Amino acid sequence: MLNNKSILITGGTGSFGNAFTSYILENYDPKKIIIYSRDEFKQLNMRDKFKKYDSKLRFFIGDVRDRDRLARALEGVDYCVHAAALKQVPACEYNPAEAIKTNINGAQNLIDACLDAGVKKVVALSTDKAVNPVNLYGGTKLVSDKLFIAANAYAGSKDICFSIVRYGNVAGSRGSVIPIFHNIIENGGTELPVTDFRMTRFWISLQQGVELVIKALEEAKGGETFISKIPSFKVTDLAEAMLPGCKMQEVGIRVGEKLHEIMVAVEDAPNTYEYDKYFIVYPQMVWSESRRAVPTGKRVPEGFSYSSGNNTEWLGVEDIRGLLKTVHFE
Repeated sequence: MLNNKSILITGGTGSFGNAFTSYILENYDPKKIIIYSRDEFKQLNMRDKFKKYDSKLRFFIGDVRDRDRLARALEGVDYCVHAAALKQVPACEYNPAEAIKTNINGAQNLIDACLDAGVKKVVALSTDKAVNPVNLYGGTKLVSDKLFIAANAYAGSKDICFSIVRYGNVAGSRGSVIPIFHNIIENGGTELPVTDFRMTRFWISLQQGVELVIKALEEAKGGETFISKIPSFKVTDLAEAMLPGCKMQEVGIRVGEKLHEIMVAVEDAPNTYEYDKYFIVYPQMVWSESRRAVPTGKRVPEGFSYSSGNNTEWLGVEDIRGLLKTVHFE
């Protein structure tokens, strides 16, 4: 599918961009991969990391806020993966206008540029925080998701489709609970802060996130939201796995934080179908018969929701301890 194709990744120097680039180079023979991001130093590091693939990589300094620069970067591109966003919840709360410029306006800029450039498929990365959002970051990503889904209405006769991939914090990612606990333990701490003893989270690796994007690129017809089936864990079990016998202090939920990560809301159940390893939320609208995604899975029951709190697959302390050996701390 990706052999002899050109792929552009916005926010391409991030953890996802690095993992996705590695996966593509190891499993396909792309014509070129364009890394589009703002940080020249991270681009330098990434160029060094993948120097043996130098002939396949292109590095564009640019911001998704700049539609003209996006248009230039997207010339001749077949597939686009949108990973660029302002993601830190406190930063977005304190700088709401900046979050809107990147996460919403940037999304629309990319949509317009992809439509004009003749890109074949666009996959945008979403987040659990976009489902019933309680913070600004989640709110901007909800709007972004809606923009990408609705973008299919503007395809007309163009051979292009837009879809969404949704997952929560990747294990070990910046700002998530695992590196916070890790830093406390590395500095000799014997007590770990837990915001609420009832709190649960999903466990997903970067590899699983990358594979879900590949699935969307392969299968999307337009407007679908792809969600992996992944295990849940209790944060108290994570603390025990990382520091056996540790004391835990319940410190209270932070602003914009939820008890459980939610991937599928009750309101989305009528359009959600279950497959062996994932769920797909299908669009409510059909823009043309040629773009109609026909579900082949099992429709979820009325009132269904998918959250880390009501999951059917759970990790125990020993399971978590084993998975922690595979975690890369950013």
